[in-house]
Amino acid sequence: MGDSVSTSIDPHRTPRHVGIIMDGNGRWATRRNLPRRRGHQEGLTAAKRTVRAAREIGIEYLSLYTFSTENWRRAEDEVSFLMGLITAHLRKEYDFYRENRVRVLHSGDLGRLPASLQEEICVVTRDTAAYDGITVNLAINYGGRDEIVRSVNRWLHNGRAGGDLSAEILGSHLDLPELPEPDLLVRTGGERRLSNFLLWECAYSELLFTDVLWPDFGEQHLRDAVMEFQRRERRYGATRCAT
Repeated sequence: MGDSVSTSIDPHRTPRHVGIIMDGNGRWATRRNLPRRRGHQEGLTAAKRTVRAAREIGIEYLSLYTFSTENWRRAEDEVSFLMGLITAHLRKEYDFYRENRVRVLHSGDLGRLPASLQEEICVVTRDTAAYDGITVNLAINYGGRDEIVRSVNRWLHNGRAGGDLSAEILGSHLDLPELPEPDLLVRTGGERRLSNFLLWECAYSELLFTDVLWPDFGEQHLRDAVMEFQRRERRYGATRCAT
């Protein structure tokens, strides 16, 4: 009985919002003597698997770091392949969104993305707006610093609405201010850094790093991450209350 309790997710303490830095696609492919693009393709399969598992666990929001503002520095052919892969993936997954009631949102700067991808993002966010199974935020051309700068500029362009800039006002000008802050941030692939992902939003997120490469990430890995989250005590800067 004790073992079953310690290895089970408490449905009353499930993180509402989980962010994932999906790292390791290229290394996964290299270790198998495959082209890097094969790793990115397998990464999409892992993303679908994780979305489905997150919905079953009861996670309400899932933010996936899909393409960062720094990823433009990669080789031109790899960037071009990724743009095409993301565009095609958004277009062909409508049955998946419908079956799993996936609402898709986007964070990041649309302006630099190819017109075809911009259009697909606008269409999929519109067409899935009524789905209520899980909300998936795709961070595409996203950088945490860039989001903060764009948020300040929105406030300035709105005539400094609300008076002097405060944390609350800045937060209301983020890309998706309606999303709760991530309770848990997971990074795959063995690196131990945030890499400019949700810097403002993750101020009090629990961080979990795993050596598992993203294409190998599955339902049990997500469950393990949630159970680790539930073992932690979140105090937000306060001391533990005496009992």
